Amino acid sequence: MAVDLSDLDHRSSTAPTVLISRPTVDDGVDVSRLAAESKVLDLNSRYAYLLWCRDFAETSVLARLDDPRSAPVGFVTGYRRPDSPDTLVVWQVAVDAATRGLGVAGRMLDELVDAVPGVDHLETTITPGNDASERLFSAFAERRDAPLVTSELFSADLLGDDHEPEILHRIGPFAA
Repeated sequence: MAVDLSDLDHRSSTAPTVLISRPTVDDGVDVSRLAAESKVLDLNSRYAYLLWCRDFAETSVLARLDDPRSAPVGFVTGYRRPDSPDTLVVWQVAVDAATRGLGVAGRMLDELVDAVPGVDHLETTITPGNDASERLFSAFAERRDAPLVTSELFSADLLGDDHEPEILHRIGPFAA
């Protein structure tokens, strides 16, 4: 279900209030839908998104507009690296197409990092040419006044199936 914001002027004071919260299992279906509608994320099974909302809710967030009971318009899924618990790995970020331009993705990242205690680094991978994700994470690094270092994490050969390489973006340290 897409959100219709066609009547809103995104620069005016009528812009909706963005509410950020932790996901619950019941949100897993909407998270799966948003991932599929993004047309750019590697899609996991609905089962995987349900598990994610159950097992990694403490390191993930949802965005809703105006009403905490409304359908989610965005999500960030993440987890702490087991061998580096001060590092939050952002797995996926999605924002409903009609909600883009409101700063929802940046707000979700900021609120998520602020809510996970002891995190002073963020990692994510981005495929070459995904300019929106590169801008999102570069802006996050700038807001946190933190260095951003990139390197290839997984090559196209390793990923197979004509998948582009995944470029690691490591941000930090930043104030925890």
